[in-house]
Amino acid sequence: MTSLGRSTSLRHAIDTAAELLADAGIDSARCDAEQLAAHLAGVERGRLPLIEPPSEEFFGRYHEAVAARSRRVPLQHLTGTVSFGPVLLQVGPGVFIPRPETEAILAWATAQSLPARPVIVDLCTGSGALAVALARHRPAARIIGIDNSEAALGYARRNAAGTTIELVRADVGTPGLLPELDGEVDLVVANPPYVPDDAVLEPEVAQHDPPDAVFGGPDGMVVISAIGRLAARWLRSSGLFAVEHDDATSELTVELISSTGAFDDVMPRTDLAGRPRFVTARRTGGGAVE
Repeated sequence: MTSLGRSTSLRHAIDTAAELLADAGIDSARCDAEQLAAHLAGVERGRLPLIEPPSEEFFGRYHEAVAARSRRVPLQHLTGTVSFGPVLLQVGPGVFIPRPETEAILAWATAQSLPARPVIVDLCTGSGALAVALARHRPAARIIGIDNSEAALGYARRNAAGTTIELVRADVGTPGLLPELDGEVDLVVANPPYVPDDAVLEPEVAQHDPPDAVFGGPDGMVVISAIGRLAARWLRSSGLFAVEHDDATSELTVELISSTGAFDDVMPRTDLAGRPRFVTARRTGGGAVE
């Protein structure tokens, strides 16, 4: 393994960092090396070739950051932020890091026809990614983000600052949760814990993402099942529902949502890479489902 050491050349330091990260098994080694340099230099990644030669103090901090990343500390924990759709979110230890794959739900949701002032609920909101991004797209909406983790909601509060997003600490499995929403919601979105309990994950996830935000029971469906029941109860007639799932449980998710008898147009959907990623549905007419 190459040692980063000190360097008077930023390009050389980045090249060496990329080698270190590749040796550590990180597929995005070059990108991460550049992102860390840009973060510490306080510039956009594309402007790195244009900056003045950094100080020795910069190279010391860069060495520490690269060493931490080589130990598989998530890049987002080191920079403190992650891009999600149109927003930059604050993230760190104690909250699930939003993935680009979830932007597929965001793209679907923003393309839907909703009332002028819709009521939107983001279940398992975590850092508030979907809630904050949807608030940017629909500033007149009433948006409610729900999560059971106080640590996650701490990040969500910071990310939702300056918006009208309402954040609620609650467990989506609680019977009769928020009955005042029954039949009042236009859109429910969710990126819940859905990874099967026995799945083998990369160190960034296994060692750093909160387990309660990752694992969804033996088949990954426990939280999705609870969310389906909530969506059935809260949505208005013709209200819309989207839930992310493991790439191996698309059929199970379609079956589960269909089995409630509360939805039609139940559709499996893929992410930008073509992998099964989420299911959408429309609330039928009729009374609330318990």
